[in-house]
Amino acid sequence: MFAKEIYTGTKEENYGTLTRQLEHLVKDEPNLIANLANASALLNQFLEEINWVGFYLLEGEKELVLGPFQGLPACIRIPLGKGVCGAAAQKGETIVVDDVHQYPGHIACDAASNSEIVLPLRDRNGRLIGVLDIDSPRFSRFDEDDVRGLNRFVEALSSYL
Repeated sequence: MFAKEIYTGTKEENYGTLTRQLEHLVKDEPNLIANLANASALLNQFLEEINWVGFYLLEGEKELVLGPFQGLPACIRIPLGKGVCGAAAQKGETIVVDDVHQYPGHIACDAASNSEIVLPLRDRNGRLIGVLDIDSPRFSRFDEDDVRGLNRFVEALSSYL
């Protein structure tokens, strides 16, 4: 779901527009933090029914550390394999959780979160550098269209990192 006053196409078209906007923001900027900050702000502005969006960056080989985000203060360090973010980083795959309260080992940073999607973030060489984490107060917020659209968004972002 997208901000109604801005996006009027299908969900797939809206994700295409969002991804093109991202590319215009990051194409001439080499700084990782600046690009991730703009990416999280863009997602926060245009995705409806989310309460947190941001990045956790891989530090060493065993831990994710909080990066640029939009939302309430969050957990700073997450071991690989722990919670949804740690599992997505360890497995190198997108994880969608319809009800975070049922996810074994879920790390609750915001009590209002009920569903979550986490996508691996890679640099332009394909090396894992972190994850994109998006939380929603709505159960089952993220569907297959979101998975496809957000994967394209992250792939586009990765090509500039």
